[in-house]
Amino acid sequence: MFKRFLIGLALGLGVVLGVRVALAQTPVPAISDDEVNRVAKQMFCPVCENVPLDVCPTEACRQWRQTIREKLQAGWGDQQIKDYFVEQYGERVLAEPSTRGLNIFVWVLPPVGVLIGGVVLWRVLRQMAPKPAAAAPAGGTPPAEAPDEYVARLEDELKQRK
Repeated sequence: MFKRFLIGLALGLGVVLGVRVALAQTPVPAISDDEVNRVAKQMFCPVCENVPLDVCPTEACRQWRQTIREKLQAGWGDQQIKDYFVEQYGERVLAEPSTRGLNIFVWVLPPVGVLIGGVVLWRVLRQMAPKPAAAAPAGGTPPAEAPDEYVARLEDELKQRK
């Protein structure tokens, strides 16, 4: 009888512990392709030139996307994953250059160039604009303009047609 009690106690204890272990293991949510591609769009293929990682069909890119999936399942953030790949392969894998070091010029020079181009264009257009006519002297008659021969001939012909 004591033997049955010990066997029953062992089985009951085994069931209770087994249930607790099963409940403690929460299933890891499956990472969708959209989540993987959200990160992969921000990087370039390590093999091909200027091909985004999310659309590259090479085996290397498939492996990189799998690594991204594993990192996301492990709870890594987008920036941590990008930093991991930069550490492994350098900044050339990033679709958007960082703002550290000389890379700041990639962000600063285009707007400065557009601004300088706008100022130059404004000055050129201002110089090309016709100058306003000189104002008539105060209290006097406007200065006589030298008669233009073409205008004079045109006026004569118009008078003859009337």
